[in-house]
Amino acid sequence: MSLRPPFSSTSLPLERRSSPWRGILTGAAVGSALGVLAAFLGEVRAGVPALLALLLVCTVAGAFTWTRCALLWTSGVIAALLAACLLTPVLRAPLAALTLAQAPVRADVIVVLGGGVQCGSAVLEASSMTRLERGLELWRAGYAPVMTVSEQSGLIGPADCPKMSALERAQITALYPQGGPAVLTLANVTTTKDEAARVRAYASARGWKRMLLVTTPSHSRRAAGLFRANGLDVVSVPAREVRFDSTLPLPGDRLWAIRILAYEWLSRLKNALGGTPER
Repeated sequence: MSLRPPFSSTSLPLERRSSPWRGILTGAAVGSALGVLAAFLGEVRAGVPALLALLLVCTVAGAFTWTRCALLWTSGVIAALLAACLLTPVLRAPLAALTLAQAPVRADVIVVLGGGVQCGSAVLEASSMTRLERGLELWRAGYAPVMTVSEQSGLIGPADCPKMSALERAQITALYPQGGPAVLTLANVTTTKDEAARVRAYASARGWKRMLLVTTPSHSRRAAGLFRANGLDVVSVPAREVRFDSTLPLPGDRLWAIRILAYEWLSRLKNALGGTPER
């Protein structure tokens, strides 16, 4: 009778013994891929701590069979949806539905909503520049004598980030050293709801009746709705979209459309649930 050594982990085939580490590496790889996607789609809200947390959660999930399967199935579904959106212009109609473009009319003020600022280089983001250019275009055409610009609150970006309103005022002064539009600042705003509240206060104090509302096309319908909910008579005259081709001919344009739609749908959901309180 032959004696066999007791069972030990060393008797397992190499591929079975290495599976926990293989699962952990799989989870880390999936977490990294999802982190790249979240960094692009999440804009300012997907900071380094959030991305590290996502990577950690996925790495831990990869260590266990059931959570690893759930992670792989979820990432597979996300990959299939992304492929459908990137390989076809299926998002063209939903993207167009976000836009409310009306013909400009005479008004009391041109409200240029804030778009963003690149804090490190102290320059306006492309969306901010196109909104400002559209506002100045309407002012030059004589639709209104006054413009508003927005000053972001300390909740957006680092503490030493230049104020968007200061950069926009500097741009206006550089273009029109004398004889430019009268410019008012919507101070300390975090959301479009804040901007609507500041404009409502100005309208009450200055007797404004009608406003031209300038923002990016994909933001225009939601922004107009928020302003009208504050009892303001606004005409939506959006700026041009310069970040991508809104006809979505290329996968790069469609990736931008995913980002825009995700942001706008989540913003609508947040507003339906009560939204961010006015500041």
